[in-house]
This record gives sequence, C-alpha cells and structure tokens, in this order.
Amino acid sequence: MNLKEVVGKKAVEYVKDGMIVGLGTGSTVFYFVHALADRVKEGLNVEMVSTSIQTVELAKSLGLTIKELEEIDHIDLAVDGVDEIDKDFNAIKGGGAALFREKIVADIAREVIWIYDESKDVEKLGNFNLPVEILPFGYSHTIRKMEEAGLKPVLRLKDGATLITDNNNYIVDLHLGYGFDIKAVKEKLESIVGVVEHGLFLNMCKLCIKGTEEGAVIIENPNK
Repeated sequence: MNLKEVVGKKAVEYVKDGMIVGLGTGSTVFYFVHALADRVKEGLNVEMVSTSIQTVELAKSLGLTIKELEEIDHIDLAVDGVDEIDKDFNAIKGGGAALFREKIVADIAREVIWIYDESKDVEKLGNFNLPVEILPFGYSHTIRKMEEAGLKPVLRLKDGATLITDNNNYIVDLHLGYGFDIKAVKEKLESIVGVVEHGLFLNMCKLCIKGTEEGAVIIENPNK
C-alpha cells in the first residue's frame, strides 16, 4: 500500500466546487495534485495557487492552471505535507526547500490540511533537522549568529553547490536534536537579522490526514 497515495487521494475529498486551493510541495502532495487533476477533468471547478515552481510544473503537466498569489484575495484550503509532526500539531517543514512559500500560503488559507504517512509522526520534534531560509547577503554572518546562539547550523548544498530556493535565498539546517525547546529556538531565530523564515509550522492545521496500513486516519485539531 502506498500510504502517500492513500492520503493524497483522501485529501481531495475536502476540496469543494468554487474553492481556491493552495497546493503544497513534496512527494506526498504529488499524489494530491494528481488526484485533484482527475477531479478537475471530471468537472470540479477550482482555482489554484502553488507553494513552489516544482508544483507549478507538475500541475501544468497535468493540464491544470495555476494563478499567481497576487491574483487571488484569499485561499479557502491549503494542502501540504510535513517532515515531522508532534501530538500538539506542531510540524517541521522545509525538507524540499519551499518553506517560505509554504508558510505564506498556509498563513493566508482559511483552512489547512497536513497530509503524511505515519513515519512522520513523532512524540517530540527534532529527529528531522530544522530548515531555516536566510538571505544570501551577509549569510556567513547570519550563520555565525546562529552558531553563537547554539543552533548548530549547516548550510544546505545541492550537487556540491549552495542550494538556491525559489526566492533566491539559502537554506540552513539546524541540527538541534530530538526534543529541542520549540519556544526558545523560535525566539532565537526571530531575533537574528538575515533570517527570512523558519520551518516551524506551529498549530496551523485544521486537521491531519495520516496514512497507515489500515488506511487514511483523520485527526481533527481541537484548537482550530
């Protein structure tokens, strides 16, 4: 059973006619976009915005039309994956280097659904290194400040060169370890000039759809 495909298809059930939908990024969202494209071919009328160039290209290859964020005045529903999520609906995102655009779309959306397989479920965050998007200008000084704050930053590379995000920024991965203090790390990052956005997505979703061997499990967030 492909758990990513299971949750991707399940998430499409929450998309209603006339919605503006935010499309996330990553291997799980891949199946959501494919399932959504099938629904559109069947007559579902939706508008879509994307969190990454990668997803735009996927959507276009399936015959979907993606609007620019500035062309719409709201987002009804955003669907995206996570790299880790704890029992309090706190997630780490950014493994695909799209965290800045993902957070903007999630923040604008009236409702957010996280889709993932059960391997992403954790008691506490930290097994997955925390991505942070930073400006290229003065990046070595930004990284130094992170080091001084005890955040253990590592500049992300791709094919031996510094990875460049869709916004022409860099990604730093913080090796914080399992069970790090979320509040303290968030406060430190927000005090460092040069940080564009961090990959902590805290209590942002209305519900989660988790893929298990028994099928898709819906987990409602009581705080939303």
